Amino acid sequence: MNSHLALYLTSLILLLAPGLAPAAMTLDSYQQCLVTTMQNADNNMTIGEVKDKCRQAPIAEHIKPDKSALEKRLVQEKAVEDSEFVITPYLPNYLLFAAYNSAGANATPFENAFPNEDVQVDDTEVKFQISFKFPIVKNLFNGNGDLYAAYTNRSFWQLYNDNSAPFRETNHQPEVWLRFYNDLEFLGFRNVINDIGIVHQSNGRSTSLSRSWNRVYARFIFEKDNLAFAIQPWYRIPEDKDNDDNPDIEDYLGNFEVQSAYKLGRHTFGLMFRNNLDSGKNRGAVQLDWSFPIHGHLRGYVQWFNGYGESLIDYNENVNSFGAGIKLTDWL
Repeated sequence: MNSHLALYLTSLILLLAPGLAPAAMTLDSYQQCLVTTMQNADNNMTIGEVKDKCRQAPIAEHIKPDKSALEKRLVQEKAVEDSEFVITPYLPNYLLFAAYNSAGANATPFENAFPNEDVQVDDTEVKFQISFKFPIVKNLFNGNGDLYAAYTNRSFWQLYNDNSAPFRETNHQPEVWLRFYNDLEFLGFRNVINDIGIVHQSNGRSTSLSRSWNRVYARFIFEKDNLAFAIQPWYRIPEDKDNDDNPDIEDYLGNFEVQSAYKLGRHTFGLMFRNNLDSGKNRGAVQLDWSFPIHGHLRGYVQWFNGYGESLIDYNENVNSFGAGIKLTDWL
């Protein structure tokens, strides 16, 4: 059988299987792409290569040179988020090979929990974050809204500690939010996304090491050219006083956060800021990020954090941490 004919017939059979066409394309456009590609394919092109090319077609079609950095990310996410073999990133995914806390590691919670043990906590450790999201319901409100869920894991690993290299802290953050799309200009910036969500954050521990809180939040995302920023105020859901592991956490982590990112060529710079807005006992945190290309999608990453709440176990401890490593996915 002629190789082009075999490729054509096999592709038509595959088109009859449900769920193969990506959500960002209509079924007709996906079919047309397959047929056109097969007609022009050489004998060495495989069916998988044909499908991959057509899945990428909507990305190339919608990403124009004049689109903002945030728009380009949104287009690429929409094009692949329904794929069975793609995990869509949420917050940045990174690995810091070494993060040094010049303020000194906080051993007090562990000394209180294990008074009869020799607790040793190093000032330098490995820090990494894994974060992904997935759509639960799409095209709500006549196509103007989506319902998302996400999970974020941030871990602090005492890899260089001679005492069995334990994980000092791991924070788990599942959340669900309703997303609305917008096109309102304000002071030269365009408000493109508004979210309403609920988030739980805890370290999965018990007794005196337990830390957790639940919040309802709103998030307003603005963009202009290569700059994007999000304003995220929140309200902590009250807990029973007898079961509250950290009743004063808002005094340190505040009740809002601002996250911004700026893309300059292939370099991305980030700024995070939060504050309790208490003039008497003002506390908060700031984080600066810089990522740069290394190879393909792999990026070098430098992070500086100063303030409270880098981890839940240290929510009331002032941290000054500088780390370097790699970044797998970025803000923009």
